Amino acid sequence: MKAVAKYLLLFLILIPFAAAPQIRAEESATGSAVNITARAAVLIEGDTGEILAEKNKDTELVPASITKIMTLTLIFEAIDQGKISLDDNVTVSEYAAGMGGSQVFLEPQESQTVNTMIKCISIASANDAAVAMAEKVAGSEQNFVKMMNQKAKSLGMKHTHFKNCTGLDDDIRSGHYSSAYDVALMSRELIMKHPQISNYSTVWMDSIVHKTKKGESSFGLTNTNKLVRFYDGITGLKTGSTSKAKYCLSATARRNGMNLIAVVMAAPDHKVRFTEAQALLDYGFANCSVYEDDFSDMSFEDIQVRGGIPARIPVYPEKKFSHTFTSQFEEGKIQKELKIHEMTAPVSEGQQVGSIQYYYDGKEIGSVPVLAKQGSEKAGYTDLFLTSLKKLFLIGKEA
Repeated sequence: MKAVAKYLLLFLILIPFAAAPQIRAEESATGSAVNITARAAVLIEGDTGEILAEKNKDTELVPASITKIMTLTLIFEAIDQGKISLDDNVTVSEYAAGMGGSQVFLEPQESQTVNTMIKCISIASANDAAVAMAEKVAGSEQNFVKMMNQKAKSLGMKHTHFKNCTGLDDDIRSGHYSSAYDVALMSRELIMKHPQISNYSTVWMDSIVHKTKKGESSFGLTNTNKLVRFYDGITGLKTGSTSKAKYCLSATARRNGMNLIAVVMAAPDHKVRFTEAQALLDYGFANCSVYEDDFSDMSFEDIQVRGGIPARIPVYPEKKFSHTFTSQFEEGKIQKELKIHEMTAPVSEGQQVGSIQYYYDGKEIGSVPVLAKQGSEKAGYTDLFLTSLKKLFLIGKEA
């Protein structure tokens, strides 16, 4: 009887798991996983780009309005390049005004500033504002979409192709798709290089004023990202949902100097996308920490260039080193080694001449390129003769 009772108890314990299985996110190389029921998800650290947790991160899915992360990225790039400014006026075309789905009901020939259009896209996910801005930046949505795909390629987004700037009526068969990891990559580009997006993406409620021939009217905006109301350190970023895409979210947050990006795609309902994105962020902040090195304890001597003029050139590290640990780490176990290549002229300014290799407890965790601060041209016969003569003169002088 005891044996029967034992197996009966085991059967009762297993029933809930058989009835409602949860899919466990694949573990990253060093971190524990998070239970995810959405079809795909990923958690990355913004500074390093390292993957902390994942599930089906490269599966090509319908992205819906998280498409607009790329749209916003190109808008901010245009601002940085001086092509447009926040105070510029944007005149709405018939085509842009005719967009369906999420919109702020812009009318043909209505004029709004770039600042207001960004607000509409970020807070209310306005398709009409997104198309109006695409036309402002590139002349047409079609040209803008070409820019989107070029940018995606430059970011290493291998499982993405855009057909529009909104995500409206997107379909994998029509060629509009992305993956959780690719969404994380473009989210990283937006939030890390253009942090001012948080001034828009974290606003819970706001309003705009329509100015048309009919007069002026106020229109309320409510953020579709519910996490902005309560999540500690939230910085954005964008929601998306259609019948084909189900519920998607790219959620970004910053705490204690660490930037996290959690992407959830094809969640079964709107509540799941928020709870699972929050769970990913919670996991990251609870278990991960970032080590940074600014090389303050290192000196970089000039390196020798064979057959070069000058024969020695200064060098510098390309960038600071960062590594995300998914568990507690001891800084004393981090070792670094400067490796300089044997260089032969010519050497160009900015050319990689070596690297700084980093190890933790004997295992390599990353590297930073070391670059030439100035160039060194290949010496001619006259240069070599004068150099040899100078050496002989110095030797004779010492004797």
